[in-house]
Amino acid sequence: MSHGVTIAGTGSYLPEKILTNHDLSEFVETSDEWIVTRTGIKERRIAAEGENTSHLAAKASLQALEQSGIPAADIELIIVATITPDTFTPATACYVQEQIGASRAVAFDISAACSGFLYAMKIAKRLIESGAFANALIIGAEKLSAFVDWSDRSTCVLFGDGAGAAVLRPSAEGEGKIIATDIGTDGKQTSILSIPGGGSACPTTPQNVGESLATFSMSGREVFKHAVTRMKNSANSVIERAGLQPEDISLVIPHQANLRIIDAIADRLAVPNDRVFVNLHKYGNTSAAAIAIALDEAHREGKIQRGDKIVMVAFGAGLTWASAAIEW
Repeated sequence: MSHGVTIAGTGSYLPEKILTNHDLSEFVETSDEWIVTRTGIKERRIAAEGENTSHLAAKASLQALEQSGIPAADIELIIVATITPDTFTPATACYVQEQIGASRAVAFDISAACSGFLYAMKIAKRLIESGAFANALIIGAEKLSAFVDWSDRSTCVLFGDGAGAAVLRPSAEGEGKIIATDIGTDGKQTSILSIPGGGSACPTTPQNVGESLATFSMSGREVFKHAVTRMKNSANSVIERAGLQPEDISLVIPHQANLRIIDAIADRLAVPNDRVFVNLHKYGNTSAAAIAIALDEAHREGKIQRGDKIVMVAFGAGLTWASAAIEW
C-alpha cells in the first residue's frame, strides 16, 4: 500500500566562476549598492565555456542519486525543468540520461520558467502514485548567462547559472511525503517576462543577429505585483490542503528572484523571516534551478529535520506559479 511519495535525496551544483556586483560595475553602469538595495543579490555563478545546462544538471543529479541510495541504472523517469536547454531538440534530459548512465529512464524536458522544478515535482509525484514509474529524478537546471544581454543593467544583474535535483520514490510507513502541490498559469501575462527571439516566432537570422533578441525582456514592476499575489495564493492553497497553520511550518523555501518579493511573501504568509530560506545573495535568480538548489542547501545545512513541514513556492514567466507542502 502506498503512503505517498517522498524525497529520497537532493543535490545541487553551482559553477565555480563567481561574478560579483563589483565585477558587473566594470562593464555596465551600476553599483553594488544599487543592486543590493533593489534585489538583495551580491554575486552570481557563471558557467564555464563549454559547460552546458546538461552538465550542471548531471552534476546535481549524481549528488541526489548518491544521497538517495538509488543507482542511476535504476532510475525510471528523468524530468529536466529548464528554459535554457542545451539544444531545442533533443531535450536536455536526454543528454543528462546519457551523462549519468540512467539508460532505463524515460527522459523529457518541461518549460515553466522559475516554477519548473515544482511543476516537475507535481508531474513526477502523480506518475509515481499511478504506478507508471517506481521512481523519478527531477532537475531544475539553467545556464541563464547564455541568454542575458550584458549591456542591459535592468536584467543582467539578476541572473545566474546552476542546477538542483531531487530523487522521488514511494514513501515507506513513517517516512515523510509530499503532502500537497499546486500549479497554475496566466497566459494573458506572457509579455511581462520573456525571451522574445530565437524561437519560431522570431528566428535568429543574419539580419537580426546583432539585436540581442534572444535575451531577457522584463517589466519589473508588473512582475513584482503579480509574483507576490500569485505566490501568496498558491502557498496558501497547499498550506490549507495540508492542514497546516503558519506556526506548523518549519521552513519556507521561496523562489530566489528578489529579496523584496521574498520579504513580502513571508509577511503575507505570517511566517517569521528566520524560517524563510534565502540564498539569493550568493546565486541571483537561477530560474528553475533556484528552489531545487535552495532545497538541497537547506537539507545539507541541517535546516530541515525529519518530520518538519516545509513549503516551497515559486513564480515565473508565463506567467506560471507553483507550490508544494512537504513533510520531511
